Amino acid sequence: MGKVAVGAAVIGGAAICAAASLIVRHHVRSSRRWVKTAEILKELEEKCATPNAKLKQIADAMTVEMHAGLASEGGSKLKMLISYVDNLPTGDEEGVYYALDLGGTNFRVLRVQLAGKSGIKSQEFAEVSIPPQLMIGTSQALFDYIAAELAKFVADEGDKFHLPPGRQRELGFTFSFPVMQLSIDSGSLMRWTKGFSIHDMVGQDVVAELTHAMKRQGVDMRVSALVNDTVGTLAGGRYDNKDVVVAVILGTGSNAAYVERAQGIPKWHGPPPKSGEMVVNMEWGNFRSSQLPLTEYDNALDVESLNPNEQIFEKMISGMYLGELLRRVLYRMADEAALFGDIVPQKLKTPFILRTPEMSAMHHDTSPDLRVVGSKMKDILEISNTSLKTRRVVVELCNIIATRGARLAASGILGILKKLGRDTVKVGETPNTVIAMDGGLYEHYTEYSKCMENALHELVGDKVSDTIKLVHSNDGSGIGAALLAASHSQYLEVDDS
Repeated sequence: MGKVAVGAAVIGGAAICAAASLIVRHHVRSSRRWVKTAEILKELEEKCATPNAKLKQIADAMTVEMHAGLASEGGSKLKMLISYVDNLPTGDEEGVYYALDLGGTNFRVLRVQLAGKSGIKSQEFAEVSIPPQLMIGTSQALFDYIAAELAKFVADEGDKFHLPPGRQRELGFTFSFPVMQLSIDSGSLMRWTKGFSIHDMVGQDVVAELTHAMKRQGVDMRVSALVNDTVGTLAGGRYDNKDVVVAVILGTGSNAAYVERAQGIPKWHGPPPKSGEMVVNMEWGNFRSSQLPLTEYDNALDVESLNPNEQIFEKMISGMYLGELLRRVLYRMADEAALFGDIVPQKLKTPFILRTPEMSAMHHDTSPDLRVVGSKMKDILEISNTSLKTRRVVVELCNIIATRGARLAASGILGILKKLGRDTVKVGETPNTVIAMDGGLYEHYTEYSKCMENALHELVGDKVSDTIKLVHSNDGSGIGAALLAASHSQYLEVDDS
C-alpha cells in the first residue's frame, strides 16, 4: 500500500473515530439530559402530592382558621370579612340596575332589567381592559378611567330606559380585593392583589373614590351596594336557587364566601340581622397551613411577587399563577437539564410570559404529535422543533401543577362544608348544598375543574356527595352586584309604602 493510501486510510479512520466519538458524546449528553429532566419531574411530583389524608388535614386547618377569623379581627390569616349582606335576593326585585365589576386586568359594566317573579328581562354589558400602567399608578387615574367608561355605557342607552322623576340610577360595585367593609355601601381597601399596587388607595374608602370619579365624569349614579365578587356570585346563585349557601371564585385570583349564622360570628357587634344570617367573605386566598405542599417554585414566586408572604393559597391554586409556576419549572429544566438545547431560551426567562390559558390549551392537547404544545412553545417562547418526548414532559408538568391546584381548591371547599356541618349526612336530614362557582379557570380549564370535582367527591364519599351540587354561576359576580343594588335600593321603603 502506498504512503498516500495509508495516509488516506489513517485520516479516514480518524474521521470515523471522531464522528463515532461525537455520536457517543451526543448520546451521553442526551442520556444525562433526560435523566436530569426525569429527576426534576419526579421531585416536583413528590412535592406536589396531595393524598386524601393530607387534603383532609388542610380542610381541618381551614375550618380552624375560619373559627379564629370569625372570633376577632386579626385572629387569623383568613380575614372572614363581614359583608353586611343579610338579605340576599328573593326574586321579587324589579327595575333597572347597574353593576361595575372590577376584579382583575379587565372590568365590566352591566345593566340588568329585573321583572320580579319573571326574572331577568334583559341584560347588557361592556368589557374594558385596564392599561397596565393604571394598575400601578394613582387611585384618581384608575377610577377616572373606569368612570369615563361607565359614562360611555350610560350614554349609549339613549331613551331606552326611563327612570321615575327625581330618581338616581343605582349601582352595585363588585370590588374583588380585600376590603374592610364599614356598611353595605362603604369599605376601605386593605391591600391590593392580582398585580395591582396603587399605594395611595390603601386604607381609603373605595366607594367614595368611585363616587368622586363619577361626579368628575358627569355620571349621576349612586353606589347602593359594595360587594366582593364572591359575595356577588353567591347573591346571583341564590337568585336562581334557594339552596345556594357557598360561592367559590376560581379565576385570575381565588376566594370563597358563604352564609353564616349571625350567632356564629362573635366579632359582630351590630344589631342582629332580621334574617339571622350574614354573608361572610372569607378571603381564602390568604389561607396558609404547614400542611400545604409548597415547593421551591412557590417560594421563589412568592418572594418575587408584589405581595410577598401574602395570598399563599391563591398563589398555589389560581389562574394568575399556574402558568408562571409552569414557566419556572421549565426554566430549571432548560438550565440544569438542557431540555431545549445548550442555551436557555431567552423568552423562558420572562416572568408571567406563559399564561394559564396557554397552559390549559397544552394540557388539553390530545393530538398524536401534541402539535398544540409545539405551537405554543414556538409562538410564546420561541422554542422551535421540540421533540415529542419534550412535549410530553410539558404536558406532564401541566398535569402535576393543575392537579395540585384543583385538589387544594377541593380541600378548601371541604373546610367550609365542615364549618357548616354539611360534610356528613345526619339521620333524618338531607339538606341540599349548592355551591355557586365562577371564574375563567373553573369555566375554561376543564381538566382543572373536573379534577376538583372528583377530589371533592373522594373526600366526602358517595352519600354526602349526592347532597352536594356545584353549579356554574355564569357572570355571577356582575349580575349578583346588580341584584344586591336592587335589594339595597335607597327607594325600597318608598316603593313598599
